[in-house]
Amino acid sequence: MGIKFYRPTSPGRRKGSVSDFAEVTRNRPEKSLLRPKAKTGGRNQRGRITSRSRGGGSKRMYRVVDFLREKDGIPARVAAIEYDPNRSCRLALLHYADGEKRYILASKNMAVGQTLVSGEKAEPVEGNRLPLANVPLGLYVHCVELRPGAGGVLVRSAGTMAQLAAREGDYATLALPSGEVRKVHARCRATVGQVGNIEHNLIRLGKAGRMRHKGWRPEVRGSAMSPYAHPHGGGEGRAGEGRKPSSPWGKLAKGGHTRNPRKLSGRLILRGRSHKKRK
Repeated sequence: MGIKFYRPTSPGRRKGSVSDFAEVTRNRPEKSLLRPKAKTGGRNQRGRITSRSRGGGSKRMYRVVDFLREKDGIPARVAAIEYDPNRSCRLALLHYADGEKRYILASKNMAVGQTLVSGEKAEPVEGNRLPLANVPLGLYVHCVELRPGAGGVLVRSAGTMAQLAAREGDYATLALPSGEVRKVHARCRATVGQVGNIEHNLIRLGKAGRMRHKGWRPEVRGSAMSPYAHPHGGGEGRAGEGRKPSSPWGKLAKGGHTRNPRKLSGRLILRGRSHKKRK
C-alpha cells in the first residue's frame, strides 16, 4: 500500500492525501455477502440522539465479515482483496473448497492465490486462524476473541497487531496495541499476522467535506452555547470554562474513568492503557 498526494489545485487538495489502493484487486463486492445498511443519524430506536454530530454521509452496503472462521480443516483460497467502506482495513474474499464464499480481514502480506486454513491443526503462518494455545510465543496476532467461540473483537483496525507474550494455565497473556496487557482464555482463537493497510493513519483528509462523506457533521463548542445548553456556555465575551471539561450533561469529558472495575474482565487486565509509553 502507498499514499497518493493530491496536486495543490485548491486549498482542500493542497493538504489532502488518499490511499493508492494498490493492494485492491477487485472493484465490485461479492453480491451474496452484501447487506443493506440503514443510516441512523446517531439516533436510537426511540428516535433520540445518543451519538452526537452524526448524519448524512455517502451511501454504503455492509459486507458480512466472518470473524469466527469455524470451518476447521477446510482449505480456502484467497480470491481477491477488496475495499470496505465500513472499516479501515481491507477485506479478503475466500473461496472454500466446498464452494462457500466468505470475507475475512486481510493481513499485511496476504496475496491472491494464498491458501488459508483454520482450526487447531492449522500451521501458525500468516492468515491462518487457530487457538492461542497453539500459537508459538512471541508471534503477532489480530482479530482476537474475548470468549471462546464468540468471534474476533480485539485488534481489528488497520495496521494493528497484538503480541502473544506468555501462557500460563488456561490463559494466555497478550500485549495489545493500546498498551494494555491482559489475559485471554487459551481456547480463544486469533489470526496470525498483522492487519493490512498499515499506512491508513498517514492519510490526511485535507478538507471538512471528506468528514461529511463519512457521516460526521460539525460539532459546536460548548463555550459557544448558552448556559442552559452546556456547562461551559454563557459569559460575556470569550469566557473560560469555569470548571473541569465536561459533557453537555455534566459528566467529566477528560480523564474520567468509564470502565467498571467490578466486571469480570477487569481482573484479567494486568496493565492498563495508561501505562503506554508516550513518545
